[in-house]
Amino acid sequence: MLKFLNRESKTIIGAATVVGVLSLVSRLVGLMRDRLLAGAFGAGDTLDIYYAAFKIPDLLFTLVVMGALSASFIPLFLSHWSQTETRAKAWHLTNNAVHLIAAAMILLSLTLALFAQPLSELIAPGFALYKQNQVAVFMRVMFLSQILLSVSLVYGSVLQSLKRFFFYALAPIFYNVGIIAGALWFVDGLGTIGLAWGVVFGACLHLLVQLLGLRGIGYRYAWRLRLLDRDTRTMLALMVPRSLGLAVNQLLFVVLGIIATTLPGGSLTIFQFAYNIQFFPVGIIGVSFAIAVFPALSEKMEQHEPDAFVQVLLSTIRQVVYLMAPMTILFLILRAQVVRVVVGAGEFDWDATIAAADTLAFFALTFIPQALIYLFARSFFALRDTTTPLVTGAVAALIGVLVALLLREPFGVASLGIGFAVSALVQAGLLWMLLRSRVGTLRESTILTFLYKVSAASLAGALTMQTVKPAVVALISLETFWGVLLQGLIAGSLGLAAYVLIGGMLRIEEQQQFFASLRRSVFRRSQPSETAPSNPA
Repeated sequence: MLKFLNRESKTIIGAATVVGVLSLVSRLVGLMRDRLLAGAFGAGDTLDIYYAAFKIPDLLFTLVVMGALSASFIPLFLSHWSQTETRAKAWHLTNNAVHLIAAAMILLSLTLALFAQPLSELIAPGFALYKQNQVAVFMRVMFLSQILLSVSLVYGSVLQSLKRFFFYALAPIFYNVGIIAGALWFVDGLGTIGLAWGVVFGACLHLLVQLLGLRGIGYRYAWRLRLLDRDTRTMLALMVPRSLGLAVNQLLFVVLGIIATTLPGGSLTIFQFAYNIQFFPVGIIGVSFAIAVFPALSEKMEQHEPDAFVQVLLSTIRQVVYLMAPMTILFLILRAQVVRVVVGAGEFDWDATIAAADTLAFFALTFIPQALIYLFARSFFALRDTTTPLVTGAVAALIGVLVALLLREPFGVASLGIGFAVSALVQAGLLWMLLRSRVGTLRESTILTFLYKVSAASLAGALTMQTVKPAVVALISLETFWGVLLQGLIAGSLGLAAYVLIGGMLRIEEQQQFFASLRRSVFRRSQPSETAPSNPA
């Protein structure tokens, strides 16, 4: 069973399907987590403290771990793995990376834990003193989770490199399960700090799942710590600009959170919930395809095949746009229903629901640019260029913060969504132009007809949803959770069906490829195989 689940993905769409399906499950569990938290605590002090405490630990994890692994570890691992005689070096690199990153995270976490109180004042200047004190306490506990996740992500990068995506994508589900356990059980015995210990428990589960995925692929743990070998120097050289680029993106989110603390109470929670909801489609589609295509892009560059690199990238761009377009219209038209279903329970009242829905609308407008940013960034990583995403991210983040500050008074918490959306548009546009100049062409002329077809199918889906949504009200009461859920499901399903129907009539190639890949994935294992008769001689 482990061998079956951990088999190598042969195609990009197949790999993206594995990651996407498990990401869908993870997001659903995450939405259950958010609904549980919203129902239990509402848009108030407890969740404001909880989400504020995440900011610095998440920033540390992004800088140290994501910078090293997403831009440098995977290309280096693949360069060793691609040649049989150097595969042992791939495992030496893995063990060295585990120790280097774990040591860095432990040292930095201990240092930052000592300064948790002034850090809490920095990231939550609008909070009262008692709330800042609680943020510091939560933060110290959450640093433990980042140490565990840093080790887990090294092993996850190995699984990505080998195109074994099942356990890599399964781990976040268990991470969310741990957080839910904290909300359900740890809080009863420990008080609200149990929420933070739930995050630590989730990180433990995340690591255990990744270790399970390493079984049977040749990895053996061994003590190795080399600070100045060639691979370490290369990894650090690529890591520094990537880490700074991630810092810029993370700082955008941190600064928007700081602005939220200066708005009426609960604004930070509303912004966080809206962000979590909007990341549902972006994570399932955009991140999944970026993860799936990265090894292929790296391989094409290692093999010096620039034309193949562009073809793989272009095909993935078209697939991402095809899948993200209906998500954009669905979350725009049904945003209130989505928010009510996900977090509109218990203490999370109607005013908070409307504020979250308004913020979600601006996020939804940039689903496609957000998804493409992940893809473009990994394209630059495959080119061994981590500086360009840094520069574009810095420019975009600055513009996003300025927009949020300018619109804070008239739009309130929704201004944070506007600032984030503007930043995404700017960054996606800059990355597109700079990538085009780097590789010569992205063959934009071949995309125009495709965009016309997707636009027509999207319009059909939008009109269907908008027509069905009020019609359902005549049949189903919206006073209950199930009524709102059914309204969203019926209108959304019919709208998506219209999108697929028109896409089929217009013969959108990406639609045909997507469903063909799904059929192969579902039926591949059930097809009978022929066995050649043995030679009696």
